[in-house]
Amino acid sequence: MHPCERVGLDFLETAPHRYANSVDLAITPAQLWEVLADADSWPRWANVITDVEWTTPEPRGVGTMRTVTMRGRMIGAEEFLAWDEHARMAFRFNEASSRMVTAFAENYDIVPTPEGCRVTWTLALDVRGPSRWTMPLAAPLMNRTFQRFLRNLRAYTDERYGTGAAHSS
Repeated sequence: MHPCERVGLDFLETAPHRYANSVDLAITPAQLWEVLADADSWPRWANVITDVEWTTPEPRGVGTMRTVTMRGRMIGAEEFLAWDEHARMAFRFNEASSRMVTAFAENYDIVPTPEGCRVTWTLALDVRGPSRWTMPLAAPLMNRTFQRFLRNLRAYTDERYGTGAAHSS
């Protein structure tokens, strides 16, 4: 594992590479929180993830740690920077299996809607090496992939909770 920069929440706004997408879900914020807290649900909707393991005991909150394994044998050791149940969770990589990752953070903002809730997912990163030059070219494809993950999240939550369709943007 290689150390990553220990970024704060401000990195979500200042990162060199930043992606923000939203989806409306036909579930309550509490139900979405249940999905996000469920290690087994992540690979079901973000299919780049193969395993999530909480590495600190409950109760969970700011400072909680977990390890996420992704396709291509990429591993991230995460630390939670925000934990506001039913409203917001954010984490960063403290370490990554790839030297390419300089800094990485994600944020999930959840707001109630008349039909359920809307989640806005922000992914922020900085990279080194050749990826520094190719990342801008890959940005549209990456953003489409993140939008697909949110559509998958909607399908997963519709199935898990027996709800109807909602809209994404």
